[in-house]
Amino acid sequence: MRVAIYGAGSLGTILGAYISKAGVPIELINRNKAHVQALQNKGAKVVGTVHFTQPVVAYTPEEMSGEYDILFLMTKQQHNAEVVEMLKNFLASDGVLVTFQNGLPEVQIASILGEERVMGCTVAWGATMQDAGVCELTSAPDALSFSLGAISERRSKHFDKVKELLEMMGTVDVEDNFIGTRWSKLLINAAFSGMSAVLGCTFGEAAGPRSSRRVVQALIKECIDVCQVGNIRIEPVQGKDIVKLLNYTNAWKRAFSFFIIPIAIRKHAKLKASMLQDLEKGKQTEVDAINGAVSEYGRKVGFPTPMNDRVVEIIHRIEKGELRPSFENLRYFEK
Repeated sequence: MRVAIYGAGSLGTILGAYISKAGVPIELINRNKAHVQALQNKGAKVVGTVHFTQPVVAYTPEEMSGEYDILFLMTKQQHNAEVVEMLKNFLASDGVLVTFQNGLPEVQIASILGEERVMGCTVAWGATMQDAGVCELTSAPDALSFSLGAISERRSKHFDKVKELLEMMGTVDVEDNFIGTRWSKLLINAAFSGMSAVLGCTFGEAAGPRSSRRVVQALIKECIDVCQVGNIRIEPVQGKDIVKLLNYTNAWKRAFSFFIIPIAIRKHAKLKASMLQDLEKGKQTEVDAINGAVSEYGRKVGFPTPMNDRVVEIIHRIEKGELRPSFENLRYFEK
């Protein structure tokens, strides 16, 4: 069986290192030639909350050949149509593509490959690329978990193998209500990744001060509200019912929600959003697939999402060079 991680950046490199460490062959594929060369020459160096270096097999996309039974997709979504069409040529006839992307990517990918060849996975941990071949795990070792599911009622023949591979790094929850799981991760990304990018800080730093935490709380509330209007049941995250903890309908619950936000994110407090990492490198972000996805669904169900709309607006202005990630951007939420 051939398995590869396509788009092996910080998350993919660390996952690939864990799987390789368990003695299972897996190929790490990335367009960054310096990163690939470092992985080939020195192995994958994992730092942060754990420390180890693991020899891995790494290639650039141009060096891909043959067919794969399982492809883990970890690229950004901006070019999904072209990327998935290309990967289709390398996927075995009964192979499966597992998307780890943010937002709600499965429907578009299924339109290219077919529903039964697509699985989705949400990751409840974070990582940052420090240097070529060096990736920092920014979440606590006891918070390494995955949620796995599919939009097809018929599971791929490789479902159990995918689960087994992920369990080489952390715990895996198999989700029947996978759209609800997707929204759990989307809620976290919209609130904490969105504000991490807007403010230029970590998740914990966004959740700390009252001024920024107020916006984080409002972003969470919008995600919960649009799901309730759309009859989507948001699933728990790592055993915690985030709706029960963070939703509110009265002043007491609102105060409790506000109080609990820094505690709820404490295991991932050092995480810096991939959107912020992209902004720091002068790249375009996935904000349209994260906060933009919340806004789009809000329009679909007829529920306003002004806070998520504002995050999209600010991040696009940062991309254009009109603003920079800073706590000064909080003033735009006061309109």
